[in-house]
Amino acid sequence: MSMKELDRRGLVLIGCGKMGSAMLAGWLERGLSPAAVWVSDPNPSDWLQAQGVRINQGLPPDPAIVLIAVKPQMMGAALPGLVALGGGGTLFLTVAAGTTIATYEQVLGAATPMVRAMPNTPAAIGKGITAICSNGAATEAHLRLAEELLSAVGQVVRLEGEHQMDAVTAVSGSGPAYVFHLIETLAAAGAAEGLPPALAMQLAKATVAGAGALAEEAAEAPDQLRVNVTSPGGTTAAALKVLMDEATGFPALLKEAVHAAAERGRELGR
Repeated sequence: MSMKELDRRGLVLIGCGKMGSAMLAGWLERGLSPAAVWVSDPNPSDWLQAQGVRINQGLPPDPAIVLIAVKPQMMGAALPGLVALGGGGTLFLTVAAGTTIATYEQVLGAATPMVRAMPNTPAAIGKGITAICSNGAATEAHLRLAEELLSAVGQVVRLEGEHQMDAVTAVSGSGPAYVFHLIETLAAAGAAEGLPPALAMQLAKATVAGAGALAEEAAEAPDQLRVNVTSPGGTTAAALKVLMDEATGFPALLKEAVHAAAERGRELGR
């Protein structure tokens, strides 16, 4: 489906908070006509109101896509108003955490093409990664459309099925928070060694951001990049002896943390 088809039939965005705004900004930059966008949001931002899109003006009769970007707790209020668009030629794409495809199908009908996606917050600067899965009514063309739209905010990967979504949520969906906490604690540790807190924070931010960028761009795998910077008996080796301890270091801690997040995701989806 081309951008021209989207312009003709329309795109509906339910919820335009940080994630919805990031995606909308990416689509408009790629040439989507503001007149083809219907946004439903109870508290539209000043930025949204300046984009020239239709805000809280109902729904087009046969939109190409409905993108659901509301908080999970608002889903009960949002879905009933979309029933008329279910079971037809409209693709429903959801980026809401914790809500299963089956939940949508109960309201919209099993014949409704559905793609469920899990983006993450670096989408706000076009550096996100989004994992997607679909129901049986979604075709390859629907998946390609979802990929095209979501690529406006970063990388897109396909899952084998929805059963992998809780693990994805635990790794990449929640993962930015783990990295932000690493920055916090690395800066605090630097301050404890005598650095001014502002300088320690600057060093921590730049180090984590730079290492992440290097890990993405380098030909070597992360384990080799780690070896490259670790001289035997040196300062990095002394730190890694603590961090790589199988019982108390990163291996056990992150495995436990990711498992806890995945388990919580499974509970929320029930």
